[in-house]
Amino acid sequence: MHTTWKVGALAEASGLTVRTLHHWDAIGLLTPSRRTAGGHRAYTESDLARLYQVLALRGLGLGLEAIGACLDAGVDPVRLVRDHLAEVESALAALEMLRGRLVALDGELATGGVPLPTLLDALRATGRTDPDGERALRRHVDADAVRELGDRASALGPAAHYHLEVEWPELYRRAERLRASGTPPADAAVRRLVARMDELSALFTGGDAGISAGVRRAWREDPAAMAGDLAVDAGEYRDLADYLDAARRAVPEGAHS
Repeated sequence: MHTTWKVGALAEASGLTVRTLHHWDAIGLLTPSRRTAGGHRAYTESDLARLYQVLALRGLGLGLEAIGACLDAGVDPVRLVRDHLAEVESALAALEMLRGRLVALDGELATGGVPLPTLLDALRATGRTDPDGERALRRHVDADAVRELGDRASALGPAAHYHLEVEWPELYRRAERLRASGTPPADAAVRRLVARMDELSALFTGGDAGISAGVRRAWREDPAAMAGDLAVDAGEYRDLADYLDAARRAVPEGAHS
């Protein structure tokens, strides 16, 4: 008897959400090969192999549409694994470089000094260089706008890392939880999150409406590339973007009284 996995078990094992697997089934990216007598999804070993390929290709920066095209056309599993291995080795090399800088910084701090050059090296290593995200961004804003974003991020110093790597992902997660729970966009909690997101946007865009609109288009068109290490499903992100836009348009409660 062949082993099969229900959608909940597969979601838990893969680190995905049940909603993501449902979405991938709906768009034909990962359709379970079997159904139970009750009509529930049942994934087979071949489905798990395809899931690995989907996740590996997504890890290489491909969007869901491109992944589907690659898999439907047939991909070389040897090349896929080698490319995945190369990405892992690159990440390990970056972590080893960061480790070396942190060891050096720890040694200098232990002597009682404040080694500014070493500290700056560690901060730079901690920051993320994301060529896929930059390429996605350049499709929607011009070179001057990209430089403006970079200059403003540099001017913020270490705070930029906190806003981008800590605060923004947490705001995203909170907003998605509210959306998934059915909280109306006009709810005060949602509007507070939107207000903070817009404040952060203004920090990096200088309040330029054109740059802000371009960044939003880049996120909507290719959220996986823009998100970098933050796991983002394109369908889920667009649902959330629509939800947040509705919150921006919502009239605060009591405004008509």
